[in-house]
Amino acid sequence: MVEEVMRLFSVVTGWPGASGFGSASTAEQVTEGTDAKNLTVIVTGGASGIGEETARVLALRGAHVIIAARNLEAANATKEKIEGEEPSARVDVGKLDLNSLKSVRAFADNFLARNLPLNILINNAGVMFCPYQQSEDGIEMQFATNHLGHFLLTNLLLDKMKQTARESGIEGRIVNLSSIAHLHTYEEGVMFDQINDQSRYSDKKAYGQSKLANILHAKELSRRLQEEGANITANAVHPGLIMTNLMRHSAILMKIVKLFTFLWWKNVPQGAATTCYVAVHPSLKGVTGKYFTDCNEITPSAFARDEALARKLWDFSNKLVKKLGQ
Repeated sequence: MVEEVMRLFSVVTGWPGASGFGSASTAEQVTEGTDAKNLTVIVTGGASGIGEETARVLALRGAHVIIAARNLEAANATKEKIEGEEPSARVDVGKLDLNSLKSVRAFADNFLARNLPLNILINNAGVMFCPYQQSEDGIEMQFATNHLGHFLLTNLLLDKMKQTARESGIEGRIVNLSSIAHLHTYEEGVMFDQINDQSRYSDKKAYGQSKLANILHAKELSRRLQEEGANITANAVHPGLIMTNLMRHSAILMKIVKLFTFLWWKNVPQGAATTCYVAVHPSLKGVTGKYFTDCNEITPSAFARDEALARKLWDFSNKLVKKLGQ
């Protein structure tokens, strides 16, 4: 309770937390002084919104950034924009449609064929509050895009990250973008046996379910990496409330909500801050399996802390991607 009160105070006032940063901090501020020249980063959904700002700031700090996006035209426009601001920036783009496991596999194959190192994977892309629909593979769209596509992508790239960490001695980091919306999910947390049940579908709860899955994925991945002794961390973040294209399915509702909760909302540079902080800040070396908001660690929901649920989700997701890949 005390933690939540302090967090609310920080959000409203912009006062920094224990990290020295808070809700008003921007991505540029939290990465100031960071030399990322030895880092290669993949940012999914890096063509717009907080993904674009994340890509821009990390490129500004010297990282080689690969923007993985469904819309290549938008991704190339972002690349040109970043290079216009910083001529020495190293930015590439790759086609990635997370609601297609075939596309996920193709992106991973193309990346691995280039034999580049991979230090940081930022699973940023997502959809929000969309009407019921299924992915190309026949899975409820929010679960498929926000969780399952990222789960497969991470698994396909994990050996490359382990190799990079071993050979470079630089800690690898995986960052899953979750949301405070993980608190509002179905009563069983994740509807494993009814993941495609349209009769029970709630666009808000389905989004919460997918964001809960993002935290559980990071938690179980972190456990496995620690058990193996891999020099890679995995954490989840809530970027805050930001009006971006993610809210296109609920723009009117969100604008009304914003009128009454304007103190809670961030701009895009502030929204990308926690992602960038967790991805590159030196103070988080070795910190793994945690959940962050406003650049500070907080405690997520009971579901998100459930180790058995995290393992069940891992097994369920693993079996599902293998089945769909046959």
